[in-house]
Amino acid sequence: MRSEYKLIFERSHEGRRAYDLPELDVPCACGSIPEEYKATAKLDLPELGEVDLVRHYTNLSRRNFGVDNGFYPLGSCTMKYNPKINEELAPMFDEVHPLLDPDMAQGCLHLMRDMESMLCEICGMDAFTLQPAAGAHGELTGLMHIRAYHEHRGDFDRKVIIVPDAAHGTNPASAAMAGFKVKEIKSAPDGGVDLDALREAVGPDTAGLMLTNPSTLGLFEKNIKQIAEIVHNAGGLLYYDGANLNAIMGIVRPGDMGFDVMHINLHKTFSTPHGGGGPGSGPVGVKSHLIPFMPVPRIEEDEENGMLYLDCDKPLSFGKIKSFYGNFGVIVKAYCYIRSLGGKGLKEASENAVLNANYIMHKLRGVYEIPHDRTCMHECVVTPGELMQYGVNTSDIAKALIDRGYHPPTIYFPLIVHEAMMIEPTESESRETLDEFIEAMKDIAEQVKTDAAAIHAAPVTTPVGRPDEVTAARKPVVKYEKPVE
Repeated sequence: MRSEYKLIFERSHEGRRAYDLPELDVPCACGSIPEEYKATAKLDLPELGEVDLVRHYTNLSRRNFGVDNGFYPLGSCTMKYNPKINEELAPMFDEVHPLLDPDMAQGCLHLMRDMESMLCEICGMDAFTLQPAAGAHGELTGLMHIRAYHEHRGDFDRKVIIVPDAAHGTNPASAAMAGFKVKEIKSAPDGGVDLDALREAVGPDTAGLMLTNPSTLGLFEKNIKQIAEIVHNAGGLLYYDGANLNAIMGIVRPGDMGFDVMHINLHKTFSTPHGGGGPGSGPVGVKSHLIPFMPVPRIEEDEENGMLYLDCDKPLSFGKIKSFYGNFGVIVKAYCYIRSLGGKGLKEASENAVLNANYIMHKLRGVYEIPHDRTCMHECVVTPGELMQYGVNTSDIAKALIDRGYHPPTIYFPLIVHEAMMIEPTESESRETLDEFIEAMKDIAEQVKTDAAAIHAAPVTTPVGRPDEVTAARKPVVKYEKPVE
């Protein structure tokens, strides 16, 4: 039975207040405000008593779903558990003003330099910048390195970035935003890059290849050395989308595979919250030949006194891409995560993430269809398969999961898999949690065969039921309208 829930405007009663201020006993500054900026009518805001207001927002917060109250198998977005110790340590830097002189912020500078060094070691790169504010921002920054490199060499005809169809959706968008033309190539039957298609795509206009590895299919690219050779022989550079680094961390390094530039997501691989749109962090690593073009400022050390400082005197740099030096609080949390786990712990995290995904895939085999039935990495992709003959689709299954207490996995992505469900358990979930999720998926499959109508009605346990999605998309209601009396 779905409980009725009123909007805050519907709970409003004229004359009620959630605050009680004393009478003004100082001169009013109202006279200094120009008349054109003063309100001419009362603001149409809800009016509630304090206790009603507190209860309203408290009840809303209880309706949120997050990693702290349930399994969140959102493939590609990697919503994993964030150790609370990281949240406790980050506020220690809250009162450091970003405009402090470097000699008063040596601790912050040392932390950032150490972070850059650790990321270089983890990824096999020669230098890192921590400025980018998110994964896609990191992609743009990495592509700006590629563009600056070719232009510095006078190679202005290299305007094409090749993007496999199993890449993250932001890859072609970032390439276009960086001023490149995008050329998509299809995947081979095994889900990897089609080498023949790649050979046909490269040429004198090739600026580079963006490769998501593992791909959005959850598969590691088996022909990575051949891909690197093909692109480099054509004069292009290799960009590694490291958003899925949590599958290979401590096992293999992109820099050792032949990649020239890459980004990673601190808010995915290194366990810092990013729900609700941020904040994030997308550091970019480069090989030595791209270091001159990196964004400023760079953290350098004064050889005379050992002090660290921010150096903006980099003539070939393409400039600054984020205010100050990125989202520092996120960097602190990721730093704590890396230092607490160490090299052995990071590798174990990747191994457990891969193990958990393969466990789910194995247990769902025969119940759901597996489009690429081979060892996956940190996430697996399944589809309803034969269950669709009962009139249900991926969206129905996702909504049925909500009624069973789970956040649905990523659905209808990757786009190259019809009716895809991308499931990512991450490394932090127990076998018991995975088993419960697997049983829920199996239970839905059985209910599809016996009572498909119930699946079509899901979810029934939420404050808002299933909307008319076509109407909601074409005629969205995005604000509250007071009923006409």
